[in-house]
Amino acid sequence: MTFRVHQLAGLDPDAPLDDLEPLRGVIGSARVVALGENAHFISEFARLRHRILRFLVERCGFTVLSYESGFSEGHALDEWLQGDGPDDELPRLAEDCIPAGLARPAEVRDMFRWVRARNAASTPPVRFAGIDVPSAAGSLLPSLSPLAGYLAAVDPAARQLLDAAVDIATGIAGTTQAQAAPDYLALDPALADALTAALSRLADRFDALAPTYLDAAGQAAFDVARWRLEGARAADHQLRGIAGATAGTALPAAATSRERYMAATVRWWLDRLDPDARLVLMAHNAHVQRTPVVYEGEVQVLPMGLHLDRALGADYAAVALTSGGGRTAALYPDADVGPYGFRVEDAVLEPPEPGSVEAALAGVGLALADLRPARGDGTGPDRIRLDTAYLSAPVADAFDAVVHVPRSRIAVDLGL
Repeated sequence: MTFRVHQLAGLDPDAPLDDLEPLRGVIGSARVVALGENAHFISEFARLRHRILRFLVERCGFTVLSYESGFSEGHALDEWLQGDGPDDELPRLAEDCIPAGLARPAEVRDMFRWVRARNAASTPPVRFAGIDVPSAAGSLLPSLSPLAGYLAAVDPAARQLLDAAVDIATGIAGTTQAQAAPDYLALDPALADALTAALSRLADRFDALAPTYLDAAGQAAFDVARWRLEGARAADHQLRGIAGATAGTALPAAATSRERYMAATVRWWLDRLDPDARLVLMAHNAHVQRTPVVYEGEVQVLPMGLHLDRALGADYAAVALTSGGGRTAALYPDADVGPYGFRVEDAVLEPPEPGSVEAALAGVGLALADLRPARGDGTGPDRIRLDTAYLSAPVADAFDAVVHVPRSRIAVDLGL
């Protein structure tokens, strides 16, 4: 097992960037560089991703920040980053656009403020691109509600299909998948099928009548509306899969619908951005890895990173963030606690397990480990942290590099 390890100078997003230059060799000419994290709500990960974003924007020419945020909701945050609206609107926008409180840590909001300030002073601007299903499958409404105005302009008769879907979706709407899945499971099966059918019929009508839609409102409006609808369909299938897994009736890897949509949305953006645009993609390690997500010996999903790797090849690079010790945010489903259907516990990290990438990097401190020399040799680490547990994965095949933080801590201002 051979890693190339490069020491990093620190976490300060405003510090000089020379120590990050080895990352340039890892990513090469990739158009999409994914920055993961082994748990959400971690202060060190948020600061590191901000610092790496600065490096990729200022030194490598990246012009798009993509996030684990709803495609439909993300348009509003992009407008704010381009200078629209007052500065103090960010907390509300972040809550609306980024699900499950992922933008509540001050360090994440600081990153968005940096993007807005940079856009006011420099060109080209850094765009924001949401890639996720609406509300991370917590509600279909953020994707469906904007379609009412669009259909009023292009196809008023189709409102009956949209209204039927909205009526059912309203009854299961929550703020996260953790809230919505139990309601979906309790939904009358006939209503669940009616929701899926209404969305399918509406998508078919969009495609069948596309020439008249384009004549009425143009290609750009059609593309956004059609992809919003596709996000609602993917969220519906995701909820069906999660509910089935809870009930013990789901097919294996049934929760892959969301991953497929996220990967397809990255490609949707690449197809519409300038040909030389490069995109920074921030999501959980388990979303960005190239290999199947295996937990407790079972394949759970085929992640976004696997789909992107198959589609983009060398144009996709994945960098994981992990920690050797300290504390982490452990998430537990709990409908009675907080606004998201889960509780966040400040948990102690046990010493790294033998065979983990964290054990392999023990003692290196804050560092970037280039994993590519170990790829395919079968001797590398076979697991990586997931909150307080581990995901089984051939780590050198799953990621191009790992950034190792010696100690992590949960953000202090979650308000959950």
